[in-house]
Amino acid sequence: MDWEKVLDWLKNAGLEYGPSVGFALVVLVVGWIAAKIVRGVLRRVMLRARLDVTLAAFASNLVYFALLAFVIVSAMGQIGIQTGSFVAIVGAAGLAIGFALQGSLSNFASGVMLIMFRPFRAGDFVEVGGVAGSVEEVQIFSTILTTPDNKRIILPNSAVMGGTITNYSATGTRRIDMVFGIGYGDDLKKAKNILVKILDEHPAVLKDPAPVVVVGELADNSVNFNVRPWTNTPDYWTVYGDVTEAVKIQFDANDISIPFPQRDVHLHQVA
Repeated sequence: MDWEKVLDWLKNAGLEYGPSVGFALVVLVVGWIAAKIVRGVLRRVMLRARLDVTLAAFASNLVYFALLAFVIVSAMGQIGIQTGSFVAIVGAAGLAIGFALQGSLSNFASGVMLIMFRPFRAGDFVEVGGVAGSVEEVQIFSTILTTPDNKRIILPNSAVMGGTITNYSATGTRRIDMVFGIGYGDDLKKAKNILVKILDEHPAVLKDPAPVVVVGELADNSVNFNVRPWTNTPDYWTVYGDVTEAVKIQFDANDISIPFPQRDVHLHQVA
């Protein structure tokens, strides 16, 4: 091998293509930094405009990837690659990749629909895809939830849009549906007055709508009361636990029984 010819070729290639490659690298690095800056600025502007956090994150990420693609095409153009042909090749490849990545495209389309129709916002407590948690962020392909025990769950957007969405935070108030049973030999009026008093004295139970206490069922082993207080959504579990505890304490103090399943066993002695 003639090393002198190789060195000459490398020298000539460096002189001919070196400036273009160097400029392309500069375009790539500067464009990448600029895309990150634009993403951050756009997100801050949208948050200052009091837009939803999920909308701001989704839109800023979408703009970031679009700018990044433009920067890559521009850098290739500086090297001398015919970007027109490249775009055509990318389009043809994109069509083939699209069939292979139908799931990802479905997730992207579902993400766009979640942002457009906005069935929930960041911070809402929802039940989607068979799991429940607080919405942390809606990304391009997935939705991130945080469970009450601080687990992080990442759901494909198609799973979110393809099923039932239950938003527990959509309204400011919620009704708590509770059932308490007493024995058939207990004083019905006395038990009802105790339940009404417990609800009236709890500070987080709303007066409007008024709580409801009615006999809902004459069951096999108990008389069941339907107890339905209203409360502010953040106080739901607090009221649920407080009322349940107070009912047990007050029923015990007033000799009102709470039936529980029992089984009688009869023994037959065989001679």
